[in-house]
Amino acid sequence: MGKLNVLILNGPNLGHIGKRQPEIYGSQTMDDMPEIIKSLMGNKSKDIVISHFQSNSEGALIDRLENAREDRVDGIVFNAGAFTHTSLAISDSLAWIDIPCVEVHISNIWARTDQPLRQQSIMGGQCIGVIAGFGILSYALAVQAIYERLRGE
Repeated sequence: MGKLNVLILNGPNLGHIGKRQPEIYGSQTMDDMPEIIKSLMGNKSKDIVISHFQSNSEGALIDRLENAREDRVDGIVFNAGAFTHTSLAISDSLAWIDIPCVEVHISNIWARTDQPLRQQSIMGGQCIGVIAGFGILSYALAVQAIYERLRGE
């Protein structure tokens, strides 16, 4: 069996993970991700190739989703940021690309009681699961979930 090609996709305001509001989002960065995945998954992490894309533009995120099919991406870990709550276009794109996707959030969006809109996910119904509230570990847990779903181990 070949390696799994997993795309980590980050939306608006997520280009500075680890620096922006560390009291909410933590201090770890996307550069820490390979080590976090290795720590979580052990030797299984050797079977995974991670690529990363971040954009503040809804159109660029949709373009990357569409290109994921051509790039033979096996699974997507997607933190769409604020687009999670507002983008029918991203939800529609996820529906047709037919690539397993896990929606992730660094913070627990359902704990954001001060902003009820942030408790909703338009794209979640197009995903195989949602992981939220575990800091940057949410991404690694999503990678593990994709691995288990696709490899069935």
